[in-house]
Amino acid sequence: MIDILVYLFETYGYADACPDEPEQLARKLAAVGFEEADIQEAIEWLGGLRLAAGQPAPQLPAGVGSIRVFTDFEFARLDVAARGFLAFLEAAGVIDLRRRELIIERALALPDTEVTLSQFKVIVLMVLWQERASVDALILDELLTDEVPEAEDTWQEAVTVH
Repeated sequence: MIDILVYLFETYGYADACPDEPEQLARKLAAVGFEEADIQEAIEWLGGLRLAAGQPAPQLPAGVGSIRVFTDFEFARLDVAARGFLAFLEAAGVIDLRRRELIIERALALPDTEVTLSQFKVIVLMVLWQERASVDALILDELLTDEVPEAEDTWQEAVTVH
């Protein structure tokens, strides 16, 4: 399903250009060669994104210096790299409180038991894509960069390959 989301981002410059009708989108994705089960998961996920993105912002903004505490369920599903990346995006001013919660909600909507950093970056990208948010080129580059897996039990410096 993540491959379909990346394909949609690369194919359609913005979410409004993507077909709204699920049947039409499913036909286009099937014609490109995606599996039916993945197509249905992606269409349901996108429907949830569109619905959640249309919700109003929270009434009370977070106070200065406040932090987001994750539930046990969120903690188990979002790996440490994903949680750290979310904090980085918020500190850098890329996302606000509403987008942060939308990203978390959509990440938890994935069928996987744990959301990796690579998957999480795609979720962030899709939320920003859906909302036509302007993103700094360096942040966009970071979102489009795959994570480099670390070897177990060794400390090494990871080099990102573009």
